[in-house]
Amino acid sequence: MSERSELTTSPQPPATGHAGAFLFAGGGTGGHIIPALAVARELRRRGHQAFFVGTERGLESKLVPREGFPLELIQIGGLKRVGFRQRLATLMQLPISTMYSSRLLKSRGVSAVFSMGGYVAGPPVIAALIRRVPVVVMEPNAVPGFTNRRIARYVRRALITFPETARYFPRGRTELTGLPVRDEFFSIPPKARGGKFNVLITGGSQGSRTLNQAAQQSWQMFRAAGLPVRIVHQSGHAAAEELRAAFAESGLDGEVLPFIADMPAAFALADLVVCRSGAGAVAELAAAGKPSILSPFPFAADDHQLRNAQAFARAGAARLVEDREMTGERLFEIVTRLAADAAELARMGAAARGLAHPGAARRAAEALEEAAHA
Repeated sequence: MSERSELTTSPQPPATGHAGAFLFAGGGTGGHIIPALAVARELRRRGHQAFFVGTERGLESKLVPREGFPLELIQIGGLKRVGFRQRLATLMQLPISTMYSSRLLKSRGVSAVFSMGGYVAGPPVIAALIRRVPVVVMEPNAVPGFTNRRIARYVRRALITFPETARYFPRGRTELTGLPVRDEFFSIPPKARGGKFNVLITGGSQGSRTLNQAAQQSWQMFRAAGLPVRIVHQSGHAAAEELRAAFAESGLDGEVLPFIADMPAAFALADLVVCRSGAGAVAELAAAGKPSILSPFPFAADDHQLRNAQAFARAGAARLVEDREMTGERLFEIVTRLAADAAELARMGAAARGLAHPGAARRAAEALEEAAHA
């Protein structure tokens, strides 16, 4: 297989007038790709061209072509929390992928580069800095990732979600825009309390072993306490069958689902959300104005999930329970306490809504246009 190739099914129309070409760097996970696609769609709506640089194994190889954007493939791996062989391979791949990215910048007449961070962003961002192409980064976590920290002093603009992130970038170059979130989350109205307390538990599309175990441990406690609760639990596919059978035996109201396709609808029904604290998850909680119990994934790069959860807890929008402390007993205790305090839930929801940033994709597109014409 060749070092790189282009994946696309529908080429972009040629740029006209003041239209520009923009390179999108960053991939691997949905947390990098989905917000970037929202910005790319906004640029396309404005008449610009947008294309992505990523790897074949990352989620971008599926999501980007599906949206009709070209995807240029490079070979690059991580440098942090990897073994010696992977680190050596990455160091050997870096100059080749950087040179290829540099040729892309020139051949496509790129006006500016948009980076979501992550190791995939390294080569195109380095190439952009060498060629003096302006770089706009979006940093959705309270603490920037490795790539964004290393290039912080060189970026034209950093679009951030948490005010405390500004200290990692030069003064005057940050802007509080938040992370692009689907409009459906912003349109969720405050929920009136019903006869049952609705708890949504989700560890993401793959599920969370910690949240799955804590939830299962808590079911008999809820049953014994007689709390009128309804639990909807997204478990991931691997654990769904076993958890579904155990939940049925508990006699509680609710359901265990391997995956929830319509998450805004699930949020709308929830009085309280229990989840991890990745950038996308906390952005959705803020947009929906939902109180939450956040249990950060302990192995996230640079411990960014813990920092995100701490920021939400400081704002009064969430209760923070670290992974090692998340047990059935702790979950039952906090849910029971919050279920009995409607005023506190309302305050938490309002605090979460106060952290929301509508229009993030539009503002990111504007920042790229400004960088291109500066």
